[in-house]
Amino acid sequence: MKKRSHTCLIASSMASLVLLMMVLYGTFSTQQPGSHSFRHDYQLLGRPLYKLDLSWPRNPEMFTGDVFGVAVNQYSGVVYVAQRGDNVPKVLVFTTDGDFLMSWNTTTLEMPHGIFLADGASSNPTVWITDVGNGPYGHCIKQYSPSGKLLQVLGTPGKAGSGLNPLQFDQPAEIFIHDSGEMYIVDGDGGMNNRLIKLSKEQEVLWMHGEKGQGLAQFYIPHSVAVDSAQRVWVADRGNKRIQVFNSITGDWLGTWGSCFTEDAPYSVRLTPDRKYFVVVQLNTNQISLLDAPPVGLIGQCRVVSVIQLADEVKPHLVDLDLKTGALYVAEIGAQQAQKFTPFSLGGSFL
Repeated sequence: MKKRSHTCLIASSMASLVLLMMVLYGTFSTQQPGSHSFRHDYQLLGRPLYKLDLSWPRNPEMFTGDVFGVAVNQYSGVVYVAQRGDNVPKVLVFTTDGDFLMSWNTTTLEMPHGIFLADGASSNPTVWITDVGNGPYGHCIKQYSPSGKLLQVLGTPGKAGSGLNPLQFDQPAEIFIHDSGEMYIVDGDGGMNNRLIKLSKEQEVLWMHGEKGQGLAQFYIPHSVAVDSAQRVWVADRGNKRIQVFNSITGDWLGTWGSCFTEDAPYSVRLTPDRKYFVVVQLNTNQISLLDAPPVGLIGQCRVVSVIQLADEVKPHLVDLDLKTGALYVAEIGAQQAQKFTPFSLGGSFL
């Protein structure tokens, strides 16, 4: 009897160990009858930092187009998703818990690319969307109310260009608005411009890097931009397969990360709220990588700590993070959806 109990104990322990290994390092499949299984398959490589939240959103059927951008506001608890397609709402709004709130469309929005929720600690954030369309409302950046009312436009609608007065864009990829109200814009997504522009709160140009090339402070398809608390601007220089770093005050070049992106370019860059990791998306390899964030005063070389390997054809594009919980939201063009990943640490919170 003792021998049998001992055998059962060993078997139970081995089963628990296998289950733990699957959770930490395994391949996850959540196929449901009638669903596209690839949409929720993923594998964790390296240190396990995030896991998929299958409960978000509660109404995934609301995704009806190609999902290009996602933005979250931790104060209001809302997630805005930008999608493209014929006869589909361009913007979907969910709660961070997964409830569907509303959708809206407007003739002033042609081809949404990047999306950003501004107004800092406001519980009623405004919505900024970069539009890469070629029609009468394209090539500009728009600010909308939470319900979709157009509030203002940056750039010259329908006219691609490189002018600064009046301001013009050509397929602007993304905007990042600092708590100070200062704006950082990467322009453009394959057009004539390859620029990083900083605007004041009053929308005056403070500094700019705008030369196409492979040299320092030159760009080829700058695709995403983020600013950290150490006055550093991080730019996903997609066409050059690197991230470039600048001083947010002076615009001076500080360094480059390239060794982590030999297989595929960085498409999106964001910093986790604990300031420990940069989240970088690589669309063609279907990867979300977490890189060690360097200390203040040092850029150094990039180091990948963890990878969320998504299934083929998911095509992750841009991401955003909930600065309260650390939850990661990913816009996926190929899977036509946005997904939420929650951190393993501290019961799902970085704080």
